[in-house]
Amino acid sequence: MKAVVTGAARGIGAAIAAVLAERGVEVVTIDLAEGCDHRVDVARDPLPDLSDVDVCVPNAAITNTVAPAHRMTPAQWQRDIDVNLSGAFRTVQACLAGMRERGFGRVIAISSGAAQAGLPGQVAYSASKAGLIGMVKTIAAENVARGITANAVLPGFVETENVLAMPPEVLERARAGLPAGRMAAPREVAELVAYLASEQAGYVTGQAIGIDGGLALNTRSIT
Repeated sequence: MKAVVTGAARGIGAAIAAVLAERGVEVVTIDLAEGCDHRVDVARDPLPDLSDVDVCVPNAAITNTVAPAHRMTPAQWQRDIDVNLSGAFRTVQACLAGMRERGFGRVIAISSGAAQAGLPGQVAYSASKAGLIGMVKTIAAENVARGITANAVLPGFVETENVLAMPPEVLERARAGLPAGRMAAPREVAELVAYLASEQAGYVTGQAIGIDGGLALNTRSIT
């Protein structure tokens, strides 16, 4: 089995690539940063040949565009959409013909809890991640009879390098609001992706699966 993981230089993407490799999957990694098999901007650059890929994990994303909706510039909006949504679609599309021909495929898009709950200050990010849910549901519907599944994984707060680099007071406030009392480890997200990539997950398709330690739940009580 062969997989492609974008945004694989660090964080969740690196963890996904590592866990899939541990499962015996041949993994092709893509990122703009150094350290991957291909240094590519998924939104603009020609992609490598992905026709033999069985597991497609579009994970590359811009996560640090911060501006309220009334002040977000067209350039900020467009770059988030280009990378997070269009880049994901370009990657999946490059894999689909081969998957359809072989009668097997796994598409696992890394979305975000912000896709469903919104995220003040990050309207473009939230919109792009919400778009991924519509994308995978459509791809799932178009390919369910061909042995191809498509799902979205929606992480909450994850202890990536970027998150841990936030100011200590910001991290403290973030952790204080988490029902589970902690952030997820990147590997926890990767283990979910590895399951969805497996043959055993062949009946799971068109789903948006949260991995957020209960963040999306209403944990307030009147008792």
